[in-house]
Amino acid sequence: MSGSPDQTSPSQFKLVVVGTSAGGLNALKTLLSALPADFSCPIAVVQHLSPEHSSQLVDILRRSTRLPVMAAEHQQRIQPGHVYIAPPDHHLLVSNFGTLRLTQSARVHFSRPAIDLLFESAAKNYGAGVIAILLTGSNTDGSDGMQAIQQAGGTTIVQSPESAESPRMPQAAIAAAQIDWVLPLDDIAARLCQLVAKE
Repeated sequence: MSGSPDQTSPSQFKLVVVGTSAGGLNALKTLLSALPADFSCPIAVVQHLSPEHSSQLVDILRRSTRLPVMAAEHQQRIQPGHVYIAPPDHHLLVSNFGTLRLTQSARVHFSRPAIDLLFESAAKNYGAGVIAILLTGSNTDGSDGMQAIQQAGGTTIVQSPESAESPRMPQAAIAAAQIDWVLPLDDIAARLCQLVAKE
């Protein structure tokens, strides 16, 4: 794991970033539904979806978790325990001022929003304070971002390819970066809570 355990405190982790693509709806429901209502870190999510599914995604996830879920807005201040979903056709970034940014810059891996851009902005602005989670998906988006998180001292978790509806994205990240934990989908929330609560 990145960093030594005796340096970990309740305040170490400031942000969780999550990326997923094909099969992501069920994976996100599984992850978010297992988090407690008092989960303290904000969560920023990129899910590859066509525009007509965006409002449905937010609504479905709201019914699946005790945490507040919303579509991310430009310059929105990040609040503890809130879940921010990248809107359709916009990249979602995080700034060093504790706010979200939306851009319509070029597609990355044919995707907008792109997981890599969220993860790379989190690495740059949160460093060791970020936990990155990469779930099921059918392309290689997220691999570069996971490398950036790792190099910045952050913590990385990848869904095990065996438990992924589409294993290619987890496989690509595992091949590209030294991942801290490769876990079955059902075990990720427990590990996340353990990390955030660790003293």
